[in-house]
Amino acid sequence: MSTCSASSRALSEPLAATAATARTWLFVEQPGPWGPKAVTQSHLDPALGRALERAAAGTGVRVALIRRPGRHPDRHRPARRRVYLAHTLPGRSWVRTAVLDGPEPLRELDASAMTALGAGEHGGRWEPYGGDPLALVCTNGRRDRCCALLGRPLATELAAGGTGEVWETTHLGGHRFSPTLLVLPHGYAYGRLAGHAVKGLLDELRRGRVVTDGCRGRSAWDRPGQAAELAVRALTGERGADALTVTGAEGTAPEWRVTVHGPGGLSWCATVVADTAVPPLPASCGGVSEPLPRMAVTAVVPR
Repeated sequence: MSTCSASSRALSEPLAATAATARTWLFVEQPGPWGPKAVTQSHLDPALGRALERAAAGTGVRVALIRRPGRHPDRHRPARRRVYLAHTLPGRSWVRTAVLDGPEPLRELDASAMTALGAGEHGGRWEPYGGDPLALVCTNGRRDRCCALLGRPLATELAAGGTGEVWETTHLGGHRFSPTLLVLPHGYAYGRLAGHAVKGLLDELRRGRVVTDGCRGRSAWDRPGQAAELAVRALTGERGADALTVTGAEGTAPEWRVTVHGPGGLSWCATVVADTAVPPLPASCGGVSEPLPRMAVTAVVPR
């Protein structure tokens, strides 16, 4: 039986504009096994997981679990856990982190706090993270087997190679693009990359430069915005991670006109169309094959 990632590769499904949309990410360390819906199906208190998901709904914050690559023992006793908050808008991106002795600081993240975090206001919560880019690889095989078969070896290779701060995570969207990777603080998502390519893109991001090969988009933008930004990068050769900002979109599905601003007052208008005349594919292993719309950029013109 073919996997969803093999089917996607066979039909050359484009990676561009497939990143999950989130302006702010909350990652909570939780070792041990993960279920398909890991935030509420793991050894994390399910009530806490449900509360975090309810509080984050509609705020632009996305919640996921993380664990170190390798074996994942959970001895079912109180343990300290690493947490990260990351905001991904260009020019305003930040990462905050802490090691928590208990769940109380997470219980404080109610809807009001999540709304502020989604808007990029951390309010001094936790400590600034100033290390290497965070590399988060989706490895949750209970959600989709491609993430286990392809994601876990990548996470293990990166960690063993001393690439930087590497974590496994529960869900980044787009199983069929496995192995999938999110890099913070900028929030660019990648797919179908081998270890040497990931090491190269992390080196570039340390210098503030974006690698577009294998890039699915910046999570701060919706799918039309992701498509427009990557199209402008392809046209201009712009590599600066924070050089381009999506400032607006006009229209409704299936066609949008997206404005992208760049350095020196430059701006472009990209016409983005949702292409539905595509071969059917399963969105994940075991899923029903169906047409999955692709974002096609039909024009990019200076404004």
